[in-house]
Amino acid sequence: MTDRPFRWGLLGAARIAQALIPAIREAGGEVAGFGARDPHSARVQAFAEQWDVPVLGTYEDVIAADVDAVYNPLPNDAHLPWSVAAMRAGKHALTEKPVALNAAQAQAIADAARETGQLHLEAFAYRFQPHVDRVREIAAQELGEIRAVRGMFGFHMTNPDDFRWNADQGGGALLDVGTYPVNLIRLLLGEPAAVTAQARWTPGGVDLGLSGTLEYPHALASVDCAVDWLHDRSAQRLTVIGTRGVLDVDGVFHSHTQEPTTLRVEVEGQARTEQAGPGNGYARMVAHFQRAARGQEALRFTPDDAVAQARVLDALLQAAHTGQRVPLTP
Repeated sequence: MTDRPFRWGLLGAARIAQALIPAIREAGGEVAGFGARDPHSARVQAFAEQWDVPVLGTYEDVIAADVDAVYNPLPNDAHLPWSVAAMRAGKHALTEKPVALNAAQAQAIADAARETGQLHLEAFAYRFQPHVDRVREIAAQELGEIRAVRGMFGFHMTNPDDFRWNADQGGGALLDVGTYPVNLIRLLLGEPAAVTAQARWTPGGVDLGLSGTLEYPHALASVDCAVDWLHDRSAQRLTVIGTRGVLDVDGVFHSHTQEPTTLRVEVEGQARTEQAGPGNGYARMVAHFQRAARGQEALRFTPDDAVAQARVLDALLQAAHTGQRVPLTP
């Protein structure tokens, strides 16, 4: 046990890092600094001044620094090498979703965590929101046997230089916003037996939109995601249908809410609404990770969970490419 604040090093100056910096501070941690490919660039210096965070140098310098954990929000193809490098340097690692480009890479990260004894967590901050806890409770306790789940998440991506337009870097709708409904369906139903999918593709092989079905013994779950939907806002929704009732939630994947999230529930003809939250899932996730790193509680979501998530994403992309049903084996 130590009185020293839990120290974080950040890789890059990504937009998502702007959510993690205040979250780390809210959780009682310390942002020791960040690194960049070009630590002397005007953009990096402006980021450092804006957030009052030191520039430690390059990514290598962050990993070598006196920090307890490294946060990796780099483009998807940089998750595996830098998160593994951090763990091999004796640092815990928090990696943005998707944890890697595919299940083989996710397994390599899980293996590195086991070999080094360092913690690794896939950074789905939405999972730590109060409304998600309540969704899971209602689905498990009130709706009867779940027969159908539908999750959707989409927005309009306009930056032509965004790495998410590049297939080699893990671009596309599924590996971005599609990861969320897949993850929440797995939280509610476990691992699917098989998947089917269809997609709309760019000439460069990036899925603009994908719709998939996850098969369970007594339920079907559907995923809809896209990067060319509404121009002015994201669209995100969850519907859960059971033998006794229905649950609907808009904005279900928001990781930081200023207002309560509304849950609409109808059970055996009786309708009601509930308010859950608001909450800062980023801060809750960071606080949990820090406690787990200090041995105060078990990690809620293990590296093996991230591997299972990646297997479903792999299968959905394979199904969308081939038009075939893809079974999933344990």
